[in-house]
Amino acid sequence: MFIRYFMILMMLGGSGAVWSHDFTPTYPKLEQSYIEGVLKASMKLFNKRKDVRYYEVSVYDNEWNKIPFAMLGEKVMNLEYLETKYFDVFIQEKSRNKATYICTKTKLLVTDKTKAMLDSRICSKIK
Repeated sequence: MFIRYFMILMMLGGSGAVWSHDFTPTYPKLEQSYIEGVLKASMKLFNKRKDVRYYEVSVYDNEWNKIPFAMLGEKVMNLEYLETKYFDVFIQEKSRNKATYICTKTKLLVTDKTKAMLDSRICSKIK
């Protein structure tokens, strides 16, 4: 019995720390953008993972259905280790009551199929 618990602890402790990414603010506010009928949320993304360089941005409703949105640039961003990017997410005013979450998800490039890779998604809930 002791050996089983010891092995479980070793597997958990030996897996190493997994660092994710920071996505703020946690509760962004939708504000009027410079385009009529379009709202924006200003976001910040910080990459803490050496093994990840790409992040995808998505917007969801409260049932996790995708909501159309726009960004200046691509919805998949290249972000080097310890780099920070600031960006705006634009949502149509008619989608204001539907849009609930703005999320970022790591996009992994698989180069070593023997390593276990962990992707992560972090979401901010729109106020």
